[in-house]
Amino acid sequence: MVRDAAERFGDAEAVVDGDRRLSFAELADQVRRTAGAFAAAGVGPGDRVALWAPNSAEWIVAAFGLLTAGGVLVPVNTRFRDEEAHDIVVRSGAKLLLVQGGFLDREFTGPPGVPVIDLRQDGFLGSGEPLEHPVGPDDLADIIFTSGTTGRPKGVMTTHGQTLRLYQEWCDLAQLRTGDRYLIVNPFFHIFGYKAGLVASVIRGATVLPLAVFDVDRVLELVEKERVTVLPGPPTLYHSLLRAGGGRDLSSLRVAVTGSADIPVELVRRITDELPFRHLMTGYGLTEAGTVTASRPGDPYEAVATTVGRPCEGFEIRIADDGEVLVRGYGVMRGYLDDPAATARAIDTDGWLHTGDLGEIDDEGRLRIVGRKKDMFVVGGFNAYPAEIEGFLMRHPAVAQAAVIGVPDERLGQVGKAFVVARGAVTEAELIAWAKERMAGFKVPRRIEFRTGLPLNATGKVMKDELS
Repeated sequence: MVRDAAERFGDAEAVVDGDRRLSFAELADQVRRTAGAFAAAGVGPGDRVALWAPNSAEWIVAAFGLLTAGGVLVPVNTRFRDEEAHDIVVRSGAKLLLVQGGFLDREFTGPPGVPVIDLRQDGFLGSGEPLEHPVGPDDLADIIFTSGTTGRPKGVMTTHGQTLRLYQEWCDLAQLRTGDRYLIVNPFFHIFGYKAGLVASVIRGATVLPLAVFDVDRVLELVEKERVTVLPGPPTLYHSLLRAGGGRDLSSLRVAVTGSADIPVELVRRITDELPFRHLMTGYGLTEAGTVTASRPGDPYEAVATTVGRPCEGFEIRIADDGEVLVRGYGVMRGYLDDPAATARAIDTDGWLHTGDLGEIDDEGRLRIVGRKKDMFVVGGFNAYPAEIEGFLMRHPAVAQAAVIGVPDERLGQVGKAFVVARGAVTEAELIAWAKERMAGFKVPRRIEFRTGLPLNATGKVMKDELS
């Protein structure tokens, strides 16, 4: 993919990251040399390498360099604390961990026995002899960890062929064009930023502008200065643009892509009426299958707002008797890493992936998500899993029981609220501060309500429908 882009687009800008600008030809050269650096460091075909760093030109070169060396990419959420990240690095079997020290004033450490390379300080990137190791469409490309209701992240295994086929189609659905300038605010550790962002841009010959931290003023500045044409993100991004866009030249914006949360019809109207966007795509996807459904050009406001579109080519969807959305097709993961039992629970013997989401299919074949079978809620575009958060809270010596639900939030869509039965003295502020040291920020409950007991059913499970 990278070599093909270099041959087709040559001196056109591939990456713009601050003062650093790489053409497609330069990107390919850096990627090949970085592949050689990985090989010199002992990374061979099929070896895993974890990448725990923000969106940047370095992330792009490192990731594609690893894949070009035949390695398997394991992206790690930059909001994870050391304990969370180390668990993923160890279970993935990563031979190396690449980090960007100092990001968000943090030092990123590795678990014992795993060498750590700093992307910006160790002179590793581009330091090897040019190398390309052949890979096939069925070779494993990446392992992206996603949490389940059991609370422990699971590694989703996806191949090169699955990614390339799906995101070639994504380019068409999103109307991504050669020469577009794509500001990627979605993190590269998530498939929205990595595959629907970075991979799609290289396939189509669009310029990538990676953004390490979302800041609306910086977004507005880059849109104006760099003439950004494509700006996907969660609905909160467009709320921010509508509030803060006055006085800025945003006329270059053409394509918006959103999802991951319910979208009011009025917001869809305002995005296309009050902002310069000429195309807005919504869709439904999950790490285990990539982008499954998408709206189509010309769909009416109400359809774009209230449904997630029709299935992408090669996918089938159906609704189970209990209302769960089931997905089948070439893009469904190869399974969860080292977890055949979880894989068997997720993918039935007929090949249907059980998503955990509840949905309906309208008369025109569009999917509407009506709820979540699981407890997961979405905080500003990030999936938060109550069981995982409850597990962390239960480690506090003063916490006897904990139950977490998602509650509405004007800015983020939803945030966590915890109901806690204490066994010792602890205040709401103390417990939140304690949680912030151990959990990614989006997981930390914003409110804690202390109870003398939690409502339980006959089997001892917390009845969360009685909590609010």
